[in-house]
Amino acid sequence: MTLARLDDLGDRLIVTAMNGARRNALTPEYYETLHRALMLAEEPRITSIILHGEGNYFCAGGDLTQIATRRDLPRDQRLARVEALHDLIRGVMACPVPVVAAVEGGAAGAGASLAFACDMIVADRAATFSAAYVKAGLTPDGGLTANLARLVPRAMLMRMALLGEKVDATRLFDLGVVSQLEDADAVLPAALVLADQLSAGPTEAQARIKALVTAAYDSDVASQLDRECDGIADSVAAPEAAEGIGAFLEKRRPNFAKLRSTA
Repeated sequence: MTLARLDDLGDRLIVTAMNGARRNALTPEYYETLHRALMLAEEPRITSIILHGEGNYFCAGGDLTQIATRRDLPRDQRLARVEALHDLIRGVMACPVPVVAAVEGGAAGAGASLAFACDMIVADRAATFSAAYVKAGLTPDGGLTANLARLVPRAMLMRMALLGEKVDATRLFDLGVVSQLEDADAVLPAALVLADQLSAGPTEAQARIKALVTAAYDSDVASQLDRECDGIADSVAAPEAAEGIGAFLEKRRPNFAKLRSTA
């Protein structure tokens, strides 16, 4: 049985979890498929990655049936299993193209960690997000506390982590965590429209912007100013700037895609 699928649409990739019977709990096949997508994202033709789950649920996180088998493993082996997830999260955050989570139904545990590691979240209005680890006597992983501490108030994070409370997508939208709300059947189409917008943009500049924003959360002002200085110095001499500035001066729409086709 196939538990994950990678669709290559030429300029964007869709990674679909297909473990619907377990609400798309993470599987080795999904890890492998997403890693493959992250490697393909190094190609200039790729402008975004969309993460999606079949069966109207994004991802329930780790499979507790599998996690229970780790109790008797040596600690170094237990650490190695978690590092596999963390390598995936690092890969999503370091990916040179934007990664969009298309969240229907909900995201829980490491599934929520994965969604919060993405650059943008398009969510079903009725979706919920939960750090449900505590209900199984576990602690969060996948960067959940690191990313949520940047995104939501401390009191809210404490309730999510200590009580395992679900938070509605609408509330996270109001806080600016969720980028866009849609009806359930419109989530993936809306994510594809967002991918179209990204594809029409200057992808090298977008990569620099993503790197700048990611670094900003852990950076002091002086270091971030240095990064911005390097970024704009490189950008202004790049073909994308020539096209973008030229289009502005000529009062026309820039055509950044033509630059990728000649790369």
